[in-house]
Amino acid sequence: MRNKLIGLIFAGILAAGSGFAAEVVIHIAPPRVVVEKRGHAPGRDYVWINGYHRWDGNAYHWESGRWERRPRPNARWEQHRWVHRNGGYVFIEGHWR
Repeated sequence: MRNKLIGLIFAGILAAGSGFAAEVVIHIAPPRVVVEKRGHAPGRDYVWINGYHRWDGNAYHWESGRWERRPRPNARWEQHRWVHRNGGYVFIEGHWR
């Protein structure tokens, strides 16, 4: 019984702590954005998602852009971006609004 109680307490602590994501600050500025050829959209409800530089812990790597279908009518894509903050650069994930 005691082991189950300890397990439940530990699981609760992990669940509560998972809502707090720490920002990773990179002290090397990201390279300039790569200008990509888009081509034609595969359909009417598709939006171009720009590529971005991803930090892998050692260096930046370019993630190519892509066409993506809107999840709902009038949805708007907020681009991935790097923000200068806390003496370095913090990556903000793109998302649908």
